[in-house]
Amino acid sequence: MRINYDMLDLQAFVAVAERASFRQAAADLFLSQSALSRRIDKLEESLGVKLFERTTRRVQLTNVGETFLVNVRTALDGLEDAVLGIADLAAHRTGTVTLACVPSAVQHFLPAVLKRFSAGYPRIRVRIHDESAQDVLNLVLSGEADFGINFAGAENPEILFEPVHVESYVLAMRRDHPLAKRKSLSWKDTVGERYISVAKSSGNRSVIDTALAGVEKHPLIFCEVNHVSGVLALVEAGMGVAAVPGLSVLPGRPAGIVGVPLVNPEIKRTLGLISKRGHSMAPAARTLFGMLAEVLPKVPD
Repeated sequence: MRINYDMLDLQAFVAVAERASFRQAAADLFLSQSALSRRIDKLEESLGVKLFERTTRRVQLTNVGETFLVNVRTALDGLEDAVLGIADLAAHRTGTVTLACVPSAVQHFLPAVLKRFSAGYPRIRVRIHDESAQDVLNLVLSGEADFGINFAGAENPEILFEPVHVESYVLAMRRDHPLAKRKSLSWKDTVGERYISVAKSSGNRSVIDTALAGVEKHPLIFCEVNHVSGVLALVEAGMGVAAVPGLSVLPGRPAGIVGVPLVNPEIKRTLGLISKRGHSMAPAARTLFGMLAEVLPKVPD
């Protein structure tokens, strides 16, 4: 059966049913009675049933019409809720933003931005996945995250990569370490140190290993940890030194650790805002994305 009616036909049906009068319904809908009658006739013809019993004195729903009225009201209420829900999303009144990012972004970029975002849009929930670089990339590619903050993805044709901050790797060590007061250190200066590294599965490890592939003298790994936070905990405990992104050891965080720039070779990574090419972000996600784009370039190198 081909259904041939539109929203106005349903609204006309409800108006007549509630008023039990074509004249009153037509006046309230700003239609002529003949136009309203045509709408009801069209609806009945499309459905193949009679919805009203009409006499010169009264208009009354048939049994089928009474059942149909309940269903139409439910459908129209649901549609109204859906439209209002979209309006709320567009106005940033409700919804969820899912962000994937490398852990250093959670520590250094997000708190201030999220505080400002939440103050402006208190009913928007933010879900954060702080994961490895590869996991962040996968979450954005799969659509599980609206966008990400990552240093991986620039070469992926499915990813839009907006570079926002370039940071150099430093050698992290306790403040009382003999090398702590140096202005910079070459990799050969680190030979012989008890060197702590992130695991091979880490994006940071991949960056470092690639840069050191042609370097003859560099430290041998004494201990491996999955995440930079674990590496820094061991460094703080005095167990050794580690090459980490500069943002990981901003002044005062973590306490007791300094970062000395590494040179020969100097290793850098570029952090960027990443999103899936062709993916249209919801309004709230676009707003948070824009806030981060404004703030991230201001982080000192």
